[in-house]
Amino acid sequence: MAPENPAQHYFVSDPSVAEKPRRITVELRGRTVDVGTAAGVFSPSDLDKGTAALLRNVPDPHGQNLLDIGCGWGPITLALALAAPSATVTAVDVNERSLRLTAANARELGLTGVETHRPDDVPADRTFDTIWSNPPIRVGKQELHDILMLWLPRLAPGGTAWLVVQKNLGGDSLQRWLADTLGEGYRVDRAATDKGFRVITVQRA
Repeated sequence: MAPENPAQHYFVSDPSVAEKPRRITVELRGRTVDVGTAAGVFSPSDLDKGTAALLRNVPDPHGQNLLDIGCGWGPITLALALAAPSATVTAVDVNERSLRLTAANARELGLTGVETHRPDDVPADRTFDTIWSNPPIRVGKQELHDILMLWLPRLAPGGTAWLVVQKNLGGDSLQRWLADTLGEGYRVDRAATDKGFRVITVQRA
């Protein structure tokens, strides 16, 4: 099967491919859940390997305002909400189908703290204590950089972002770029290497 093209499918607001809804069972940080997915979103048939690597290596989220950048059908959002059921979890994506699936999966699991938004609809003054993300590396370097610089400066003081990036798709160079670009007031580290993936942390002082 040919790989999905993010420019034509999941990284657009209204995917043109038929939805083809399906149910899958996945494990999210030790919790087995049944969720709905569909064509036209990221990794619709299973838990993406990068997302799985991230979820294996993150501690429980800190704080009450949590963020998932590029939620897809919602695995990271759901994992955040399961770990911190009293927190507000903001799931953002440009793909309306992704937002609908994430919201529906959260409702089915009784996770009442989940909010789904297009990036432009998140209140400009909202900051986040914890960010977990498998960012859309294949959209291109400049677009990826723009996405990260939209959200990482919105870490609250003492907040931490956890990002997973495949090593052979530039995980190490992205870590260096983040450190250089964010500069003073942020600490950027490699938290883990897991099956070809880098887990990068960005902590705001």
